[in-house]
Parts: sequence; C-alpha cells; structure tokens
Amino acid sequence: MPQFDRHELKMLALLQRRGRMPVSELAGELGLSTTPCARRFDGLQAAGVIAGFAARLDRQALGLSIEVFVQVNLSSHSDGTPERFRADIERREAVIACWAMTGDQDFLLHVLVPDVDALNHLVMNELLQIPGVRDVKTNLVLDDVKPSGPLPLGHLQPR
Repeated sequence: MPQFDRHELKMLALLQRRGRMPVSELAGELGLSTTPCARRFDGLQAAGVIAGFAARLDRQALGLSIEVFVQVNLSSHSDGTPERFRADIERREAVIACWAMTGDQDFLLHVLVPDVDALNHLVMNELLQIPGVRDVKTNLVLDDVKPSGPLPLGHLQPR
C-alpha cells in the first residue's frame, strides 16, 4: 500500500469533496505554495491514486426517478456464460454499476431508469433475454439515506 504524508491525505480528502478547486486554492488549504502542491497533485495522478474528475449529476433532475438494485443468477459458471453476461452488461446504459458477488446472487446491478415501464422492459426484454441468465430479482430504492460519498482515508493515517 502506498504511503501518504499529511498534505497528500488532506489533498485527497479535499479533492473528493471539491474536485474543481484550483491548485492555488488547494495549496492555500494545505498550507503549501502552488508549485509543491501542483507537484504532489501531478504525482498522485501519475500514480493512479487520482483516477480522474467528473461532474456529479442529479438523477432526479434528469428524469431518472427509479433507482433499483438487481440481483442476477446465472444458470452456469462455465461455458463462457459469465464472460458473455459481463460483456452484455457493459453495453447497457441503464446499468450504472455491476459487481460479481459471493452469496445468494452471482451479480448485483445498480440501475437507473425513468419509470416502472422502463424497469419492466429492462428486466423482461433485456436482462432475462441474456443467454445464461437463470433469474432476476429487483430491489427498489425508497430513499437515498447515505448516497455514495468520498472514499474513507482514515486507514492511511500514520499511527
């Protein structure tokens, strides 16, 4: 695991919350001058610690009012079924995340759609039509209690 000094840890925490900060403002928050701050920033990007920046969009404002977690089980784990499923899911815009799981399901999908009709179409006409999909269970999100946030960094603090 890489080692980070206190300036780098604070930089990472700040950037997760306010990714559009100019380097000069970031340097001021860290108590560094601009050049060393920019050097640290560039080093964290080059090391792949800072993977990129993106705008966080409001799904409701974009008409994506239905958020669902979908559990998928496959009929086989051989004959290329998991690989074909993964490739198919990569092409589905409504599936914003997909995880291979242990436990009762093979895959967990995070899905955003505009309405129940779109969800029904996705499940019945898309997911259940993928070769090798045995069953699909949906879990509708009622309330976003704690949305995805910054990654925890406490374990990186020097002891």
